[in-house]
Amino acid sequence: MLGTEPDTGLGPTTLGPRPEPKSRVGRSTDRATQAPLDRNLQRHESYVTFCHLEDEAAFTCSADCTIRKWDVRTGQCLQVFRGHTSIVNRILVADNQLFSGSYDRTARAWSVDKGQVSQEFRGHRNCVLTLAYSAPWDLPGAPCAEEAGGLLVTGSTDGTARVWQVAGGGCWQTLRGHTGAVLCLVLDTPSHTAFTGSTDATIRAWDILSGEQLRVFREHQGPVICLELVNRHVYSGSADRTVKCWLADTGERVRTFAAHGHSVSALKYHAGTLFTGSGDARARAFDAESGALQRVFRGHAFVINCIQVGAPARLPGFEQGRARRP
Repeated sequence: MLGTEPDTGLGPTTLGPRPEPKSRVGRSTDRATQAPLDRNLQRHESYVTFCHLEDEAAFTCSADCTIRKWDVRTGQCLQVFRGHTSIVNRILVADNQLFSGSYDRTARAWSVDKGQVSQEFRGHRNCVLTLAYSAPWDLPGAPCAEEAGGLLVTGSTDGTARVWQVAGGGCWQTLRGHTGAVLCLVLDTPSHTAFTGSTDATIRAWDILSGEQLRVFREHQGPVICLELVNRHVYSGSADRTVKCWLADTGERVRTFAAHGHSVSALKYHAGTLFTGSGDARARAFDAESGALQRVFRGHAFVINCIQVGAPARLPGFEQGRARRP
């Protein structure tokens, strides 16, 4: 599934804040509207910024400040999560929780079943663009891991990443070192390592328990917009129109994927194939081992800002941004 929005030059995570939609303060907050919904709530009111597939449900977030849950078989909107007061940039579902990051400078944890906010994370001085989660059982031996209810890692345009205790909402570590906005991150839970990509054109590896910076990956010639971690390899997509593959443990570059006509704004690895989305409104499939371009998917009119791979299903279309199957 591919999600799109009008081209902003760097794809889903631009260098500075977008114009913010009208505040939603005063309306129903921190709660999901349960299905069935009126037909005028079936579509997002603005472009879709990200999507997440979970079993037979799709979760989408949008510049309309909401998160929506969809039945992928019928296209029916099942829930609307309201509470953020600006663009919702990223979402993920894990451990029966929905996590979200927003231009309102907060991240939030929601109960998927109840549709209510269970925790709010405040401390970033600017937009929260990206996030990753590690469950308590993924951090054996980590101090207070179980009591913390897992760890949430967030990246922001304030140039930092933060590690949060999910249960209490407290900031465990602040990861400082980037000289630009943190646009993307991935988490390797066995080694409790976070990899962050930034507008400073670097990728950095961090120990999320100690806060120590472990290594810096340098070779991109533009902002690093998206990351994917697979089999001890880090894939990075950049505004320099390339994807690079690195050894996660050493930072050595082993491969470069070219052929893009614009910034690389989305990555997804599946069964030996690396799928990319670009500001040229095309998705591409590469052989991850050889780097050979296998296929180009055309049909979108704007930048592709997210890719998910799952079982074939009919997915709903969204105003200004649509979900499509390649």
